[in-house]
Amino acid sequence: MAQETLQLLVAMHRIVRHLRRSRTTTALHPTQFLALMLVADEQPIRIGEIAARVPCSQPTATTTVAGLEDAGLVRREPDPVDGRATAVVLTEAGAETVEASGRQAAEELGKLLRRLDDADSELVLRAGVVLARIADDL
Repeated sequence: MAQETLQLLVAMHRIVRHLRRSRTTTALHPTQFLALMLVADEQPIRIGEIAARVPCSQPTATTTVAGLEDAGLVRREPDPVDGRATAVVLTEAGAETVEASGRQAAEELGKLLRRLDDADSELVLRAGVVLARIADDL
């Protein structure tokens, strides 16, 4: 099993690197991209939660959000649960970037999946559901 898990890890890294290189809709750093996608899914979200879920350090999350804020993709506002804290939400430009990036990444991954026969393509897509559950539990 160790060899198969290593093979899976290497394959996932290679695919993600390929998708990052093919992404032309944004010039975001990978951590910014992950944080932006997380904000889109979980908003409003505190920076500490972004750090825990990306995962990265709290200072890195703060710097990442500041860069996204400078780019006009997110904004900070009072946390609806605790007004003393701040939460991060998408701006309209952020929502457009998420939509465009998601569409482009799906198209690029779709091209890779079309290289497979139907059974293998379906297997990979089903595995994606399971991998998402693992990622959600991190």
